[in-house]
Amino acid sequence: MIIKKQVHRAYKKVNPIIGVLLFLISILLFVLTVPFGFVYGLIYKLFKGGVTSIGEYALKMAISIDQLGNVSMQYLLNALWIKKDGYYFGNRDETISSAIGRNKNLGTLTFFGRSIDRLLDTIDPNHSLNSIDYYIEPTDKIIDKLAWIHLVDGKILSTRSKGKTKYYIPGGKREPGETDTVTLVREIKEELSVAIIVPSMEYIGVFEAQADKHKLGILVRMTCYAAQYQGQLLPHSEIEEMVWLTYKDRELISAVDQLIFDFLHLKGDLVE
Repeated sequence: MIIKKQVHRAYKKVNPIIGVLLFLISILLFVLTVPFGFVYGLIYKLFKGGVTSIGEYALKMAISIDQLGNVSMQYLLNALWIKKDGYYFGNRDETISSAIGRNKNLGTLTFFGRSIDRLLDTIDPNHSLNSIDYYIEPTDKIIDKLAWIHLVDGKILSTRSKGKTKYYIPGGKREPGETDTVTLVREIKEELSVAIIVPSMEYIGVFEAQADKHKLGILVRMTCYAAQYQGQLLPHSEIEEMVWLTYKDRELISAVDQLIFDFLHLKGDLVE
């Protein structure tokens, strides 16, 4: 996974006339400038880095074209390549391969989608799964959350909300415009009454799975950090219970938390 820190911004509504004009201008500029720029780029990379650098340049171009295709062909791909409740194509920040990978994980590819996935795999094994981009702009198909990984003696701190039966790793949803740090500090203070020590925050990873109690195709993306804290851990707000779980408690948690448990257990940080 590649760490790419940024504040996510939602799409802005655009005047349809302005949208059409910008589209026409972009097409004109593309036709007039891209061929010359591409040829110059090939020559530049050849002389500066040899054949290998040309391959890297071509790959960057392929990714950009893939993102363009994900937007321009989104309605056709959604109709032919995925089932009704699949993860939609069309995110301007994502490639077609990444969207295929998400649907492969969900089991929502149609015959046509599976055929394309197999074709890609013959060229590059596990291509779609390895292409999943966990740092794209959040959409209504992705619930963007932060989680605090707090381990003591091989056990992980987990919580249960009022009226819920499953346990969850502490954390919560990102508000519009919030950074990872702001979200995590706010959520942990609200849930457990303690203050995260920001300089101690250590990035763990990003995990993604089908969201609990949501229709198929709605994913939850969990960005995880370990961190020290100040204060006394006490359940607060909607939190009814605070527990310490081990790997054997895996069936008591959500799908995305199960992936986190697997990761921590494999590292040897979470005991049986």
